[in-house]
Amino acid sequence: MATIPPPAEPTSAMGATAPAAPAAQGARTDLPVQGMTCAACVRRVERALRAAPGVQEATVNLVTQRATVTYDAQATTPAALARAIVDAGYEVPGTPDAPEAPAPAARPRPAPRPAAEERAAAMDAAEQEEQRALRRDVAIAGLLTAPLLVVAMSHGAIPALDGPAGRWLSLALATVVVLGPGRRFFRLAWSALRHRAADMNTLVSLGAGAAWLYSTAAVAAPGLFPHAAHGHAPPVYFEAAAAIVTFVLIGKLLETRARRRLADAVRGLVALQPRTARRVRGDAVDEVPAAALAPGDLVLVRPGERIATDGEVVRGASAVDEAMLTGESMPVDKTAGAAVLGGTLNQSGALTFRVTKTGADTALARIVEAVEQAQGSRAPIARLADVVSGIFVPVVLGVASLTLVGWLAVDPTEGGLATAIERFVSVLVIACPCALGLATPAAVAVGTGRGAELGVLVKGGAALEAASRVDTVLLDKTGTLTSGRPELTDVVALEDRGEAELLGLLAAAEHESEHPVARAIVEGARGRGVAVAPASAFRAEIGHGIEARVAGRLVRAGTAAWLQRAGVATDALEAAAERLAAQGRTPSFVAVDGRLAGLVAVADRPTEEARRAVAALRELGVEVAMVTGDRAGAARAVAEELGIRDVFAEVKPEDKARIVREQRAAGRRVAMVGDGINDAPALAGADVGVALGSGTDIAVASADVALLRGGIAGLPTALALARATLRTIRQNLFWAFVYNVIGIPIAAGLLYPLTGWLLSPVLASAAMSLSSVSVLGNSLRLRAFGRRGRNE
Repeated sequence: MATIPPPAEPTSAMGATAPAAPAAQGARTDLPVQGMTCAACVRRVERALRAAPGVQEATVNLVTQRATVTYDAQATTPAALARAIVDAGYEVPGTPDAPEAPAPAARPRPAPRPAAEERAAAMDAAEQEEQRALRRDVAIAGLLTAPLLVVAMSHGAIPALDGPAGRWLSLALATVVVLGPGRRFFRLAWSALRHRAADMNTLVSLGAGAAWLYSTAAVAAPGLFPHAAHGHAPPVYFEAAAAIVTFVLIGKLLETRARRRLADAVRGLVALQPRTARRVRGDAVDEVPAAALAPGDLVLVRPGERIATDGEVVRGASAVDEAMLTGESMPVDKTAGAAVLGGTLNQSGALTFRVTKTGADTALARIVEAVEQAQGSRAPIARLADVVSGIFVPVVLGVASLTLVGWLAVDPTEGGLATAIERFVSVLVIACPCALGLATPAAVAVGTGRGAELGVLVKGGAALEAASRVDTVLLDKTGTLTSGRPELTDVVALEDRGEAELLGLLAAAEHESEHPVARAIVEGARGRGVAVAPASAFRAEIGHGIEARVAGRLVRAGTAAWLQRAGVATDALEAAAERLAAQGRTPSFVAVDGRLAGLVAVADRPTEEARRAVAALRELGVEVAMVTGDRAGAARAVAEELGIRDVFAEVKPEDKARIVREQRAAGRRVAMVGDGINDAPALAGADVGVALGSGTDIAVASADVALLRGGIAGLPTALALARATLRTIRQNLFWAFVYNVIGIPIAAGLLYPLTGWLLSPVLASAAMSLSSVSVLGNSLRLRAFGRRGRNE
């Protein structure tokens, strides 16, 4: 087993080696960007920004909907950069902030709260407005598409709708849907066209637009179509146009909700720091804003309160829960001289500490910065449908245009014009990218729905695609592989008394203590059927041990040094204590009436779910490693029990993110699994961040996948479901493309001279529908995932 020690090199606040300052430092600004839907959009925004005067570097993140720009403040301004984005066809909510100029080394960095809150507030307002617009459009489109489907599927069953009245009603309903809620797709497709590009909006616009235009012509000017003079009404496809718009709008609404969850990560991290603190000056204690604290101030923290900022204890003793920041599985005893971290929870006693760090220098602020940078630097995942559409759409338009010109050249008469238009529309209808548009969202919808039934919450198609390619899983220990709370593991009694008697005396003495180790001993005694008697004269010395009288006997428990100061020799059990400590357990010596009586140990043990999950991951061909802030001994002990070879122990939160980056740089597709705030930067920086639903809201918000029940046991299910979903998407795209490749030549009339075959828009629509049905049917197979062992 390889245990990797924490890094020794000097690191920046992010945990990475601090880079050398560039020769020409530039100002930096973050701009929220609305309207991006795919990787093609990201490339267009980046090109527009990099072409602007004075821009040194520009990166755009699709997930966070944010552009980060480094520029020469003498050559351009944030307002000019926002204008470049708007000119590219996208929106920049709000007014750009002033540039963040490089600060001199001696200048203190500002507190993190205002910058973090302002960035979050800007995107929050924009996303709330976008969600309101999407909810409105989905409601309108859904209400109008439903009667359209009724009309289309009635086939004469409703006499009032079988004829011109039904056709004009369908035209009215579809027009509202396509030109109302569907207008956004046409606007974005036009923007893409102006920049000589094609994306998912092009696909949606082409599909819905072709169906609506053809159907509108068929209703408003049926004479354009052959055989209309003989009483044959041309077919209409209004329901197809409306359904495309409605389905894609629902997908956009779900994507927007998932993006909003990402912003919760930074908001929750900032909220950990208390807004106020009790500053001590002489005999006076005043409540002041936490942002007003300065190094050297004395601050009082009472039990149950969060510590306002980093500092050093000067008075008092307590146990502080640091698990969410450091990964330490048990509360840490704090006495005079001990360091405390802002955002951690004081549990059992009052502390007075001297402030040592404030603002952006605190551990909590560094984690906030790490999460923001990890989310902002993540490369957007290219969507397969965008790649296909970039080639497919221009080809289809070219083929349709050539078909129109070719048929007009053969027969330039009025009848020939009608036939050419019909051939043109047939090519567009059969080549309508409905199936291509459905290929990804249909599989994602079924896959994520099935995942929810299995207790796996996946934040969209990009997360599913990334999870399907994972080959390395980094697992946090505390709360992920273990239960996250200490349990009684060992009781060693000397020969003159039994284990039950020793455990009964110790549990009685510990009953008055609120320390987590004491609770583990009491619960362990009760679980073994040992009665817990009342105790008196209880006294605790934080960080050392406790003593109490039980049935007239003086019981002491704690460290070897503490018992030795009381005159109790611990030599007889020192070897056993060292052996237990090497196994990652926390031993406590027990003395009764001044004589050594035995030894007990507690530990945070791996769960049975973790054993099954690690074994299942190996079956999937996934490498497993542990990354934890806990002690190396405790980490190795848990890893040995689970069969994990590689262990990164005693690492800081920012070091976890560094390890993730190193694994990705080595070519690995990395999933990071955790449940604490200390895991948030690594979760955000991995290819796939996986959080346990039982963990903190911050971890869940930072992650791409959340396991809602069953803990770590759901991880193999999540990865296997992601692989099955991506296979389904690829199959969908393949069959959708095959349908078009076969149908387009027939629709264009290329086989007419040889066979006399001409594909009418009706048959073209049937072929298109068959393509869509095959895609939906193939996607629905995912509903059987996980049933009766079916994982394909």
